[in-house]
Amino acid sequence: MKPWIIPAGAAVWGLACALLPARDAAAQAYPSRNVQVVVPYTAGGSIDLYSRAMAQALSRAWGRNVVVDNRPGASGMIGTEIVTKADPDGHVLLGHTSSYPATAAVRAKLPFDPARAIVPLATFARAPMLIAVHPSVPAKSVKELVAVAKRTKGRLNYGSSGSGGNNHFSGALFAAAAGVQMTHVPYKGISGAVTALASGEVEIVIASQAALGPQVKAGRVRPLAVTSLKPSPLFPGMPAAAEAGVPGYTYELWWGLFGPAGMPADRVAAVNAAVNKILATEEMKKFLAGEAAEPWPQTVAQLDGFLVREIERYRKAAKVAGIEPQ
Repeated sequence: MKPWIIPAGAAVWGLACALLPARDAAAQAYPSRNVQVVVPYTAGGSIDLYSRAMAQALSRAWGRNVVVDNRPGASGMIGTEIVTKADPDGHVLLGHTSSYPATAAVRAKLPFDPARAIVPLATFARAPMLIAVHPSVPAKSVKELVAVAKRTKGRLNYGSSGSGGNNHFSGALFAAAAGVQMTHVPYKGISGAVTALASGEVEIVIASQAALGPQVKAGRVRPLAVTSLKPSPLFPGMPAAAEAGVPGYTYELWWGLFGPAGMPADRVAAVNAAVNKILATEEMKKFLAGEAAEPWPQTVAQLDGFLVREIERYRKAAKVAGIEPQ
């Protein structure tokens, strides 16, 4: 064999070896450009705050701008649909909350499969909610609030971020558990509902600390209890509604990051690992504690089937709360 003639097998092997580093580099080159995080609710709510905090941390970790884009409407479904139609390369993501499976559970028809058109990438945090009233309501405890609701028979209004969302579910389940009637008033986002509460347009809002905190601090609204079964260390000194007048009542929120279905497994894993690493930092722990929430890291395996389970759970809750399909 002439020395300058390379055997065919060796040529193929050499080419393969030469290509391996390039392929590895391509696989690791994520993100290769700026990342958009769609938040399907108005600015000022809990998922907006958490998504912005996570976006800043991811920007530092990835060396790319991670930009939050608020696309509110239809109780979060407009922004969600935008992401379902995005290229599943991981550069368009979705910041969402437990309002999503709640809303999906009571929507009679959606232009996409709510359990499978988006995939969970990571969860940020979880927390109970606060039950808050306008100062004009003559109730300084849950027990007194229930008594007022029984006397007024439907004249107490509770605000929400939209029909079928967390605030709607939590209010309807509270009324069902307490055996009272209250009137639901939906807004185009939780910030609108909290503003309405502070002005006295509605009497009750059940929402996160992130949404209610500024108005509580200003003394414009009065918190009565948390929605966990037991008092929460996240809210020192605040009683649990289940122990303060509404036995068995509980409601917990979560927040997380999603992507369009079809995202490559390596990119799903990359986002999950990056978020979980950030959740372990003292900076993020301190931020979440300040919003009365706790980090909730989950692995990709733990998130498998997450939305299917959550939507089914909310369908059962809708029956208890008497929330009809919309």
